[in-house]
Amino acid sequence: MTRPFSRLVVSFFFVFCAIPVFSSGLAPDVVLQTMQQELKRATTSLAKTDPAPYYLSYAVTDIDESLIIASNGSIVLSTGVQRREADVMMRVGSAALDNTHGNRSRGSGITSGLLPLNSDSDAIARVLWQLTDREYDQASSSFLTVKTSKAVQSEEEDKSPDFSQESPQSHLGAAPKVALWDQKQWEERARRISAGFLKYPGVYGSTVQLQVSNDRSYLATSDGGAVVRPGAISRLVIQGETRADDGMELMRVESFQAPSPDQLPSDSELAAKVDKIAEDLKALRAAPAAEPYAGPAMLSGRAAAVFFHEVLGHRLEGHRQKDETEGQTFTKKINQLVLPPFLSVIDDPTLKELNGVKLAGSYDFDDEGVPAVRVAAVENGILKNFLMSRMPIKDFDHSNGHGRRQPGLMPTGRQGNLIVTSTNTVPDSELRKKFIDEIKKQGKPYGLYFDDIQGGFTLTGRSTPQAFQVLPVMVYRVYADGRPDELVRGVDIVGTPLLSLNNIMVTGDTMQVFNGICGAESGQIPVAAAAPAMLFSEIEVQKRRRGTERPPILPPPSLDAPPKASNSQPGTAGQR
Repeated sequence: MTRPFSRLVVSFFFVFCAIPVFSSGLAPDVVLQTMQQELKRATTSLAKTDPAPYYLSYAVTDIDESLIIASNGSIVLSTGVQRREADVMMRVGSAALDNTHGNRSRGSGITSGLLPLNSDSDAIARVLWQLTDREYDQASSSFLTVKTSKAVQSEEEDKSPDFSQESPQSHLGAAPKVALWDQKQWEERARRISAGFLKYPGVYGSTVQLQVSNDRSYLATSDGGAVVRPGAISRLVIQGETRADDGMELMRVESFQAPSPDQLPSDSELAAKVDKIAEDLKALRAAPAAEPYAGPAMLSGRAAAVFFHEVLGHRLEGHRQKDETEGQTFTKKINQLVLPPFLSVIDDPTLKELNGVKLAGSYDFDDEGVPAVRVAAVENGILKNFLMSRMPIKDFDHSNGHGRRQPGLMPTGRQGNLIVTSTNTVPDSELRKKFIDEIKKQGKPYGLYFDDIQGGFTLTGRSTPQAFQVLPVMVYRVYADGRPDELVRGVDIVGTPLLSLNNIMVTGDTMQVFNGICGAESGQIPVAAAAPAMLFSEIEVQKRRRGTERPPILPPPSLDAPPKASNSQPGTAGQR
């Protein structure tokens, strides 16, 4: 059962199956042709059933990934995997009412399995046949339940259809250019980079992780659509951990993303990041624990980007406006002011990079075969649009190319590249001065500056408070009397959206980007968010839960004196 909970993170320690790869020498035309032939056969045959499907699609993802994890100057994991995942998605009934109607029935629209890795058309077709048969049993049973529930339950507020009619697309992307890279060479690099932490006794745990993926995904639909998309991504994550004397767990993460491994930073740049992580962790261990606070605050561009992703972005996702278990914060606020009038928000998956930074949420077609579209969600503070999949909502009948998912899950409206712009800007140096002026104006001894973050999450359902939580790691008290900024630890930004969004006073003039992985109902997907630094008249923070374990009593082995060599003489027990 899906839950109205979403989370954005910068790091991961699992094989991310939403990033497809294609390097196994397979014949892509055989895969697509087999999908189309079996799809046609299934559509013709199932049209005679009652209830009959009105829409059927096959989605196949060829995945070929390599993963290297190093720690303490050694390789702890180096592996590769190839698999071919298939999803059969079916809608029984009509677009007005089908088996996926309602939050509890969404899962009835998909059945998943693994296809043969070779180009044996007969073997591929047989698995697709088996999955289709299972999916029809599931979908037809769910449709009968939906019709029964519809007859006995109260009338729904949003009577939109369950599926939108879109123009079928034909897009056959070129075969992916598989990056040539030496896994053994990268193992050596990962060893060297991870060994950099050994000289820091205060770093109790650390990893360097490289994931290299190349993919090819296929989509064939019963309405004639055929979309084939290649993809490639290389992602490097460096993470360090420590523990304060009071038991609080502390972590710092740096991540890098590029189309291929050769475009990742050099060893010297990565070694500098290791040193920076270790220095930050040492400072955090010595920093005082923060106390609950409400007052003036300034967020860096990265922190503001995550703030908007959590607080606004998830509440703009189309399916949340229709689901009556959702809080529907902005559902009835179209053409109303929801942000300060100097702020605008777009989501543009077609944008590949911003200020020289590659954007993780870029794509040409969404996972329902609809072309990606730049969506102006908020213009000068006024709400104009939602991020739509093929699930219509009141007054929004069509997809705008934001139906996204990881394999095995049904697509929903999701964010891609969420970008916040401002017309009320000042140079970043002047923004700090305005921050201090606001602290003095409110009579506070200090304000909080949020420099870097590790992620965040939000709750959007009616059964829970309409709250969000952003997880900063580098937070400073900025004193009104001119004392030096003071690093603090163990504090999270919390609040509710309608109040928090309207506390923004002015922004800086430099955009910053946050790339991460977002998890929600349709799974883990890559996203990006970008924003300038922002000054808030008030932000509330709470204390973070701390652990109960104390720091290690013994120093790390690398700091102990090495054992002395034996001086045994010939003929003694020491001789070999």
